[in-house]
Order: sequence, then C-alpha cells, then structure tokens
Amino acid sequence: MNGRSAMRLARLQETLARGGTIHLSEAARLCGVSEMTIRRDVAASDGAMVFLGGRLVMADNPQYAPVYSVDEQKDSHFQAKHRLCEQAAGFIEEGDTLFIDCGTTLLPLIGLLSGRKQLTVVTYALNVANAVSTLPDVRLVLLGGVYYPASQSFGSDDMNHSIRRLGINRAFFSAAGVHEQKGVSCFHFHEVAPKQAAIACAAQRLLVADESKIGVIRPAYFARLDDFDVVITDGDMAPSPESGGPRIVAA
Repeated sequence: MNGRSAMRLARLQETLARGGTIHLSEAARLCGVSEMTIRRDVAASDGAMVFLGGRLVMADNPQYAPVYSVDEQKDSHFQAKHRLCEQAAGFIEEGDTLFIDCGTTLLPLIGLLSGRKQLTVVTYALNVANAVSTLPDVRLVLLGGVYYPASQSFGSDDMNHSIRRLGINRAFFSAAGVHEQKGVSCFHFHEVAPKQAAIACAAQRLLVADESKIGVIRPAYFARLDDFDVVITDGDMAPSPESGGPRIVAA
C-alpha cells in the first residue's frame, strides 16, 4: 500500500470514527478519487473497514454487524467443519477435561468423543450440551445463566469465575473472525467472558476456524492469535514464527 492510499484510508477511518456510515460515492468525493480506487484501497487494507450494501462501515461497529443464528450456520461449510474437528480430536487424551465453545464449528467434535473414557466436557452452549448428553461415558458440566437463542448459549456475570475454578486440560474455541493483526472475534459480547476465562486457565488452547473466518473482523474481540497454542484451519494462514506464535495445523 502506498502513502497516498494510507492517507485516504486514515481520512475515511477518521470520518467513520464519529459513527455512522459513508456511501461509496461520498467516500470517493471526500478523497478526490474514483469509487474503484476506494474499493482497491479498502481491499488492500487491514480489514478495519468493510463495505455493507454499498456503504463503508467500521468492521468492529456492532450496530452494523451481520446477524448470527446457529440454525442458519449449522449447514455452512459442513464438510470443512468435520475435517477440522477430525484434526482437533487427535489432540484429546483419555481423562481430559475439555472446554468446548459455542456455535456450530465444534459440533462434529462431539461425535468423535464416543467410546473415549473418563472425559469431561465443560460448555456454556445448549446445542453442545444436548449433543454431549447422548454420550453415556462423557461427564457434562453445563454453565448456566441468561439464555441467548441466536447462539444457543448462556451468559452470566459469574461464569468466568466458574470456569477459572475448573481444571481444563484442553479448550477448543470457535470464532466468527480471525485476523492476523486485529485478533480473534465473535458476534456476541456475552461470549467474551467465558472464552477469555477458558483461555486463561486451560493447559492447551486450540482455535478451530474454517476458511470463511480468516481475515474477518467481528464486533466482539476476545483474544490475540498468540493466545492460542494451536490453530486448526483450512484457510490461508502463514506458518507460525519461531518467536512463539501458535502452531498452524492445516486440515
């Protein structure tokens, strides 16, 4: 990105920082360039701004975030999620206590627990809990609170304390956005506390994300990429540096 492009992006971000949106044509007039140039600038940027219906918005503005629904997402990237969970299952050992995040990405992992002995699953997601409840040899710890139907999950003020009191061997996380510079994010702010609590106390942290999540920013930030020990993905992510970044496992 050249200096003029960076200056245009900075001007647009300054305008958007006051709130609201900018139509593409308005952004072009503001910067004195064509609409195509604005599109190229945004496409080459760090993902802080996105187009929504022909208007430019800040990617982390929750007012303009797309609506998330578990029911709508359950069939999205179905085969990819199975491949990712097959890789994830390879990290599980007998006797583990597992934290399994909400959403649909990790649901195939539940079926792969069948036949394993002395496992405990900790979750705040009703859909995950329902799946685990069909496995007779797996102990379930369901964290409760206020129920949020869109994500089929619970939230409460003391959930992070409950998680921190548990001994978690491996924590498996899903995300709606995974960005190398802007970190890992989700749609719903009530998910941030349990995710961060599990990151803080788990012996091993594994992020599972299909290619549709890579390079995306969602409203609720919850972690840096280097907060995870392993990232399991079929997306285009550079191998981890030797300086301590997560191990990237391709699926």
